[in-house]
Amino acid sequence: MVSIAQPGRATETTAPPRQNPLLRYLRRHREFGSALAFLVVMFAAFAIASPGVFLRPQIYSAIFISLPISIILAVSLVFVIVAGEIDLAFPSVVGVSALVFTTVVSTGGNPWIGLVLALIAGVLAGVCNGFLVAYLGLSSLVATLGMNFLWRGLIQIVRQGNGAPLTFLNKTDLYQVLVGHIGWLPVQLIWGILFAVLGVLLFTRFRFGSQVACVGDNMEAAREMGINVKLVKLSAFAFVGLAAGLAGVLAILINNNFYPTVGDGYLLSVLAAVFVGGTPTWGGVGTIAGSVVGAFTVGSIETGIVAAGLTGYFTQFFYGVVIVLSLVTHRLTRPRAKVGGRW
Repeated sequence: MVSIAQPGRATETTAPPRQNPLLRYLRRHREFGSALAFLVVMFAAFAIASPGVFLRPQIYSAIFISLPISIILAVSLVFVIVAGEIDLAFPSVVGVSALVFTTVVSTGGNPWIGLVLALIAGVLAGVCNGFLVAYLGLSSLVATLGMNFLWRGLIQIVRQGNGAPLTFLNKTDLYQVLVGHIGWLPVQLIWGILFAVLGVLLFTRFRFGSQVACVGDNMEAAREMGINVKLVKLSAFAFVGLAAGLAGVLAILINNNFYPTVGDGYLLSVLAAVFVGGTPTWGGVGTIAGSVVGAFTVGSIETGIVAAGLTGYFTQFFYGVVIVLSLVTHRLTRPRAKVGGRW
């Protein structure tokens, strides 16, 4: 309540104008709103270019098959980037987890045990990456780039460049639970959404999310507040490892085979999804929901290009156009900070 005194009149109290809840939400979540608006505009353009394709549910069923892997990886990567770091090793961690799962099931082991061991392998690999950054003080850019080559080289050494057909997994319960179908809807999309919900809860409702944001915003202030900065960063990398473990198993089940390069194709697309979704590169702030929208945006580009009748040669060009335009949109919708007495 605000009191306003005027000469010759009694003091009266006026309430601030009530703001529309939707507008208030959009102002608080500008990055997510702009990412969602960009996705709607992009799909509207695709629908106009090829209405016979994008107005039918079958095209979305095809997109939803591999989209959950990008969602899972992008959601986890937000935590590392908000903490002020970067992880370039997650594609190889996907491969390591897939290798562990393949080794278990190929030798007659229970697929569920293979899933658990793959998740453990992913977490341990993430811990190794995080230890180099958090406890040894190495640059996350250089350290995780090196670990990306190290993990991938380990896979190649173990497998000698050979893949492994795993079509027999189609008859297992694990296959139906993780990548089966409910009507036309792939089950893995449900797991991707559930993982995104877990990410939102961790980021907004638990202490871990606020600690990650504090560390990325001001590391010294976080230490003075009693936050274990090293442990928080290590935990963020371990969370990426957990996501990579799940993504590795999903990739194996979707493709029905293991190949030594599994996971390599997700590096640039997942990073693009995080940044397109509205998470900046400088740390301290981020958006989990935006990363999901970003994954949907980036994952739909190639499908839209082909459906519009263009050749695959346009793919990289439109990747660049979409990423740059989305970043410009985020920049224009972000409120300007007042510095030095000027906006």
